[in-house]
Amino acid sequence: MTNTTESFDMHAMARRNVLVLTIAACVTMAAAPIAVSTGGLAGDYLLGEDKSLATLPVTAFNLGVGLGAIPAALIMRRIGRKYGFMFGSLLSGLAGALAGLSLIIDSFWGFTLSVLIVGLSYAFVVQYRFAAADYGDEEFKSKAISYVLLGGIGAAVIGPQVVIYTVESFSPYMFAGNYFAMCGLAAVGLMILSFLQRAPNASNLEEQDAKTGRPLRQIMAQPRFIAATVCTICNAALMSFVMTAAPLAMVACGFSTGDAALGIQWHVIAMYGPSFITGSLMNRFGKERVVAAGMIIMILCAIVALLGIELWNFWLALILLGVGWNFGFIGGTALVTTTYRPEEKNRVQGVFDFLVYGSSAFASLMSGVVFNALGWGTVAVIIFPVIAFAFAMLIWLAFSNKRAVPAV
Repeated sequence: MTNTTESFDMHAMARRNVLVLTIAACVTMAAAPIAVSTGGLAGDYLLGEDKSLATLPVTAFNLGVGLGAIPAALIMRRIGRKYGFMFGSLLSGLAGALAGLSLIIDSFWGFTLSVLIVGLSYAFVVQYRFAAADYGDEEFKSKAISYVLLGGIGAAVIGPQVVIYTVESFSPYMFAGNYFAMCGLAAVGLMILSFLQRAPNASNLEEQDAKTGRPLRQIMAQPRFIAATVCTICNAALMSFVMTAAPLAMVACGFSTGDAALGIQWHVIAMYGPSFITGSLMNRFGKERVVAAGMIIMILCAIVALLGIELWNFWLALILLGVGWNFGFIGGTALVTTTYRPEEKNRVQGVFDFLVYGSSAFASLMSGVVFNALGWGTVAVIIFPVIAFAFAMLIWLAFSNKRAVPAV
């Protein structure tokens, strides 16, 4: 066993897995733009006169990601990344079928529960970025996270196009075809993920977690972990808050469902497109500065949204929202990876994603409430105080006593 481990090229395996995960992400990440761009519209379609709960399916998706974060990490600790990710694809296909059936039988609550399960399956997908950073030095980790998220560009094209071409495929049951299409996407993702490799000593490393890992509270008490987590929560929550309301606002302003889907498509492209350079920017300027740049771009998003309600206002605001998310989310994720040791990764990653996506779920729920009660302008204005708080956390980190150091 020792000879096998010593002769095994860890760097080659890491590069191969990054490639596999990037290709898989093109397909499996498509579930997010499908659920986000149609969840609120389908909810609106299923409800009667009271539309206040229209965004609840989108909230259910984000809640599912948050609730599934820790179980997903524990499952992968038990059976490994490869089989955990494959299980996530199977769950996605099942959830898509249930969502499609719920739309056919006109069940709002059945649809909402199904989209919650889509979110549970997506909790595995969002950990692709952590899997990419499992091996290699700090420079490789930053770039690996960015490269895997590049797969989101493919998802940004595939997801909205699936929406456009299948939205009426089960007419008169609007949107049912979108969710049945998830079954096919899940099957393709399952085949791609079967090519993942596992290091020969992976199980030994995972067994060390309970024996040698520091207490979770000690890891989470580090100023770097606190600042990175809070900034990522603010970033992700704002993205969910604004993105959830945007399709509803566009349709309310007289634009079509196709316009809304294309707006989400450009938004998702902007979320992942900068990943070509985000890793290099972090290595050159530092993770904290990249996070700060993302916050500034979020402010620009709010300004554009407040300038008017033409189609270009919505689309440009969504593009800026996506770029700001990319810098803030990747920068925050990379910053968190410096706070734990390899044997501690499963627990820390699960808690981190639970906090981030749980906050996103709450934000998406409040998005529908705020939009219906106060309008699109208020949705945009809320960006300013949240970003101010995130900036305060970065300033606090810069002036902290620096007792928290990167884990080795």
